[in-house]
Amino acid sequence: MNTITNNIPELLCPAGDITRLKAAVDYGADAVYLAGEEFGMRTAATNFGEADLIEGVKYAHDRGVKVHVTCNTIPHNDEVPRLPDFLKFLNEIKVDAIIAADLGTIMMVKKYAPDVDLHVSVQSGVCNYETANAFYNLGAKRIVLARELSLKEIKEIREKTPRDLEIEMFAHGAMCVSYSSRCLLSSYMTGRDANRGDCAQPCRWSYSLMEEKRPGQFFNITETEKGTYILNANDMCMAEYLDQICDAGVDSIKIEGRAKSHYYVSVVTNAYRGALDSLKATDGEWSCPEWVMEELNKISHRNYSTGFYFGSPHNSQTYANAGYVRDYSVAAIVDGYQDGKIIATLKNKFLKGQEFDCLEPKAKPFIVKADVVYNDKNEEIESAPHPMMTIKIPYDKPVKAGSLLRMKAD
Repeated sequence: MNTITNNIPELLCPAGDITRLKAAVDYGADAVYLAGEEFGMRTAATNFGEADLIEGVKYAHDRGVKVHVTCNTIPHNDEVPRLPDFLKFLNEIKVDAIIAADLGTIMMVKKYAPDVDLHVSVQSGVCNYETANAFYNLGAKRIVLARELSLKEIKEIREKTPRDLEIEMFAHGAMCVSYSSRCLLSSYMTGRDANRGDCAQPCRWSYSLMEEKRPGQFFNITETEKGTYILNANDMCMAEYLDQICDAGVDSIKIEGRAKSHYYVSVVTNAYRGALDSLKATDGEWSCPEWVMEELNKISHRNYSTGFYFGSPHNSQTYANAGYVRDYSVAAIVDGYQDGKIIATLKNKFLKGQEFDCLEPKAKPFIVKADVVYNDKNEEIESAPHPMMTIKIPYDKPVKAGSLLRMKAD
């Protein structure tokens, strides 16, 4: 067995709410990361109240999956008094790690959640081994590296830090145009502070120039007739380079997307789980399974890039628009299998004869064709028009609950 396959990293996936946590767990995550109702960097996500946190930790732990909680905002004075009780609560419910960036928060984690591992957030901008070692000496179990590093630099950090200091890196998802996501643009333009989890994403907007002595006269920075999106970063996708990530000594790969959908979390988790399992089973040269990249192109995404991991990025921006590629939609979610039929809850209408691309947890996708469709009364129907209605589709083998029946967009 080669050395790479002995160092398969943890797959760390996003959970914006309890439904998405369960999807990540069911589709193959080794760990999930999430936020409470305060102190996390995604206010747009639903996030977790205390009851959901308790339920989520139990669901994950019962299935051998770890839970990391983000406390990585930069808190202001009025927020600090509320933090100790939240940290004590996380300690009591036995979350596995707390992700922090602010030095004061880091010290409070050590004081009020002593039984929980401390992970240093990407917001801290760790770019070298001396900084990594400094956080290790402060009690960090893991550092989440800045996105601006190359794999060569990551490998050097691994070589010059204690082996029990874990290294985590982002492998997939939206990229931020600012240095390690530390941005003031949103706060300046909209009053929404990106460093407290409330970014309005002005980097995705279209911009023009105005010359100093000609106020009110705007000049397009033209890439197309619609202008240009000069700050709009492409999404990251490192699925095809997991062998090189392993070779760099990374302990955990993170999927961005706590504000993304249940469908997105399911597909990306399943794809990276398949890729990592393929790598683990390989003794020798490895290439990413073709179906994995096909799956990653079935989710809503911007053009893909590899960020800084292979040096200065040359394919990291999309100037024409801020839109997404959307090729597939979810038609139904499978509830179970009975009497030779898939039983599912409808999400988007379809007609009899529709061909579905079925995504089953921890499996390669396969085709299900609805040549015959029944309603919940076992009456044959020509179409399934009403969201949340129960449908039944004959199929020759059981399909797991939670599987997704997908339709290709017209």
